[in-house]
Amino acid sequence: MRFWQSLSRSRPIRLWPAVAVSLAFSALSWAPSADAALCDDGLWVDAMIGSHHFHPDKHFEQFNPGIGAECWIAPQWAVTAGYFRNSLSKPSFYGGGIWAPEFLHWGFFRLAAMGGLISGYDYGRWGIGHDHMVGPVAAPLVMLAYKRVGANLILIPPIPSSDLPFTIGFQVKVRF
Repeated sequence: MRFWQSLSRSRPIRLWPAVAVSLAFSALSWAPSADAALCDDGLWVDAMIGSHHFHPDKHFEQFNPGIGAECWIAPQWAVTAGYFRNSLSKPSFYGGGIWAPEFLHWGFFRLAAMGGLISGYDYGRWGIGHDHMVGPVAAPLVMLAYKRVGANLILIPPIPSSDLPFTIGFQVKVRF
């Protein structure tokens, strides 16, 4: 225990987001029984491509490379986790759930909502951890899917303590 205390005093430990993403990806591959896999309703690998910010007076990085996964555990429910380089040029890890109700699904077009935790932004009093760099996220999604390929458009709400405006994130994805 003293080793961890001395290490955390000398410099902040930021390993927990990587551990959380590793655990999430491990959970995605876990099968509860031989005849029922966890991601029976689909496993998608996402590639974060970029974003658009609604703030004409400030510069943000629009190219945000990253990778993630969506594990559909039921037709309307998924768990998701991943990593990307955020608009402030910092690493961001995320994890959470997706709800895509059937009544908002029209052919290859679907509306959904995502909720969870994300790192890499200053959340101020809403943040978790000693530096408040992990916080809650809730965002609507527009999901497009045709056979094994698709895209997600994510409307990310503003984070006032990081001076971030409304943002649209863009992902492409492939189903396995």
